[in-house]
Amino acid sequence: MKTKYSILLIVVPLAFLFSPNSFGQLQGVENGSWQFLGGDAGHTRASPHLTQITADNFADLEVAWHWRADNFGPGVEFTARSTPIYVDGVLYTVAGQRRQVIAIDAATGETLWTFREPETMRYLRSPRTDFGKGVAYGEVEGRGVIYITSPAFFLWALDAQTGRPLENWGTETGVDSFSNTGVVDLIPHLVSDWPRWLEREGPYDPDHGIPRRIGMVTASAPPIVVNDTVVVLVGHEPSYDQTRIENVPGDIMGFDTLTGERLWKFHVIPRPGEFGHETWENDAWQWSGDMSTWAPASADPELGMVYLVTNASTLQSYTGHRPGDNLFGGSVLALDVETGERVWHFQIHRSDQWNYDIPTAPILMDLNVDGEDIPALIQNTKQGLIFAFNRETGEPIWPIEDRAVMQTQVPGNYTASTQPYPTRPEPLDPIVINGITEEFLMDYTPELKARAEEVLNEFEIGGLYVPALPYPHDNPYRNVVGCVGGLNIYHPPVADPTTGIMYASHQRGCSAPAFMEPTNGVDVERGLPGMSEEAWRGRERHTPTTGETVAAWAPGRNREFLPLINRLPVYKPLFQGLAAYDMNTGAKLWDIPIGETPENIRDHPFLQG
Repeated sequence: MKTKYSILLIVVPLAFLFSPNSFGQLQGVENGSWQFLGGDAGHTRASPHLTQITADNFADLEVAWHWRADNFGPGVEFTARSTPIYVDGVLYTVAGQRRQVIAIDAATGETLWTFREPETMRYLRSPRTDFGKGVAYGEVEGRGVIYITSPAFFLWALDAQTGRPLENWGTETGVDSFSNTGVVDLIPHLVSDWPRWLEREGPYDPDHGIPRRIGMVTASAPPIVVNDTVVVLVGHEPSYDQTRIENVPGDIMGFDTLTGERLWKFHVIPRPGEFGHETWENDAWQWSGDMSTWAPASADPELGMVYLVTNASTLQSYTGHRPGDNLFGGSVLALDVETGERVWHFQIHRSDQWNYDIPTAPILMDLNVDGEDIPALIQNTKQGLIFAFNRETGEPIWPIEDRAVMQTQVPGNYTASTQPYPTRPEPLDPIVINGITEEFLMDYTPELKARAEEVLNEFEIGGLYVPALPYPHDNPYRNVVGCVGGLNIYHPPVADPTTGIMYASHQRGCSAPAFMEPTNGVDVERGLPGMSEEAWRGRERHTPTTGETVAAWAPGRNREFLPLINRLPVYKPLFQGLAAYDMNTGAKLWDIPIGETPENIRDHPFLQG
């Protein structure tokens, strides 16, 4: 007779199948719990304590119950991907574009309660309603509390048993349909020391939020509770859809779990006198904005530190308006959770213009490297590079080299001269180092290989960090092909803290990044900072005083290209791979392709036989 288990156990990662050794695990998975989005505070997404499912009985599992999310509005294909947390027999998650909070009995699938934020204009304008990754859990004076950041950028604290907003928590928002307690309007805290807001705007309308002409702000990842602090993450309009150079900065904030009082704020774009301010040339810190923490966070409660990852600033296809390395963009940030002060950071990539924003939370686990016990932080990337640090000090576990990279050919643009490359572990996919070499060229038949070579002869071949060019263009410059081989938000890695082994899925993609729509450095809604309305209306004739020429793509349009040969890529694709690394040594243990070959490749007429 087949055994039935609840859906909670079905979604647990593979790592518990291994025998534990002396390594420990951060809090969150004790007694079968799953109290953080990534299971434990270190976001390993694994638990050695869940022993009901094994390699021997996995094939005998049956579904115990179904819980349907499609009754909670559109966008289920995205919001249903959120990972539930599990505490005391109850699953807590979100559903629908409203990010409605749901409590589910894990044994029966019964809905225990739901909470939905009343509608506001700022919700209707939110740029990230689909990507609600889940909720956070904490305990305040012996009571369980669910914390959620809504698409409209309000922070709610809900009683875990009833779903009701906490009494005597937070402040009144000024939105008539909201409760008078249990909520914090995050926007006034975010912009309270932002000069451009204070100088240009009139009375604040909490229903409307930030005026569209100066930016958009939201959240996609849930907050994280560390000791007595709720750390709130920030999201913006996706960088690949941005057409403006001005936005509100995504400063990170910490709030008291007991009262909702704001405790601190960290400036992700450093202000004058702060560390890293000199990396923002052209005074771009004043208006460039964005710098989201849209991926989840992790934490070490014993060290009192929270670890976050960031994306780039505004208009990610071009950086001529914000020259410099642009700290703290594309970085791993370690903050003191009591004060919000920076303990250490590492910039994974400088002056991002490739949409290389870091897609997954840092993984924290203890390792033994060459006989030394190290509290480690492991960071995976879209590029396929893997970085490893001592999470207490920020020191790299293995050397990281600065290597020269291709420079932009677009007048007025900016590219950093070097980028960091780890010497160990090796990348998830070796193609990222040198690009489409002979090893990776399509060679299914001699005829196809010859045609692939003919196509690639029109391009310059690179690995990572190849700069974009307009396409098509009427100049002597050659477009450049680059490749990535990492992972994205949909396939985060898993790590077993009892063995030190990390498992990471990865995909291969090669393209020639291309500017699609010239904008002449102009915000499509408002223009350059300080531009008059007359100049904006006559923007086709307007030349920015800086002499810059900005190129961008229109929202929704393809920003990368590489000619196909009868629908076949000119390189050997890897649609999905799975690799395992022993992070105690940095060695790749194995790497295998998984899944089925796509039908359009398998049944292609050029490949028959």
